[in-house]
Parts: sequence; structure tokens; C-alpha cells
Amino acid sequence: MIKPSNLTWFKSSYSSGSEGDSCVEVATTPGTTHVRDSKHNAQGPRLTFTPTTWTDFIPYASNN
Repeated sequence: MIKPSNLTWFKSSYSSGSEGDSCVEVATTPGTTHVRDSKHNAQGPRLTFTPTTWTDFIPYASNN
């Protein structure tokens, strides 16, 4: 299992907004996509998705 501190985070291409400093970051590992809000608390809670759930989530997230 990969420790959260060993994840390589990158800014999501969907991370933009009227505030200009919105920052959703994503890290991937085999079998899991991790998502965090680094603008407010990079060490705070994170969401994790299986590949199927992530694929289902992206169209919903990009429409909102």
C-alpha cells in the first residue's frame, strides 16, 4: 500500500474557477485515484475512487 505522503499530486485540469486560486489535486496509484483540496487543506481529508467510480464521476463533476 502506498502511503499518502508518497503520492505524486498534480493539479486537475478541471481545477479553475472565478476565484483563480481553486486547486483540486489528483494522485493516481494502481487501482485508486486520490483527490484533495489543496487550496484549503492539503493535509486534510481526501476522496478515493476506484477506476470505475472515477470514470463515472468525471462527467458529473465537469458539468457542475
